[in-house]
Amino acid sequence: MPGTPRRTPGLRCEDARLIARDVLSTHHVGTPLADDVLLVVSELVSNAIRHAGGVTDFRVWCLPGSVAVEVSDGSTLRPSPPGTPVESPGGFGWLLVNRIADRTEIRSDHAGKTITAFLSLTPED
Repeated sequence: MPGTPRRTPGLRCEDARLIARDVLSTHHVGTPLADDVLLVVSELVSNAIRHAGGVTDFRVWCLPGSVAVEVSDGSTLRPSPPGTPVESPGGFGWLLVNRIADRTEIRSDHAGKTITAFLSLTPED
């Protein structure tokens, strides 16, 4: 697994976006993809804060042909799609992440879960 997870108690969305911007800039990732990555970072981190007690680990790294965003939290509950049931709020951020990312993975264990979103580089990125 590339890089080292950052232990990030109290990580805020703006802090996560700064970390992501630094990684994207170092790897010369262009604007359309960088904007998408920052949106995914914001959604995953805000969901961890709002629904799971905060972020426990956070990473952004570049792979050949893609960028990966990984957010861990202390909850084993998986994200749910919006409106299930209708009275239940939320879920739209998770829907957005899955529309933007080419692939998402969720790994759970006794300590919580880790969500990884992969976004593909295009020739113009």
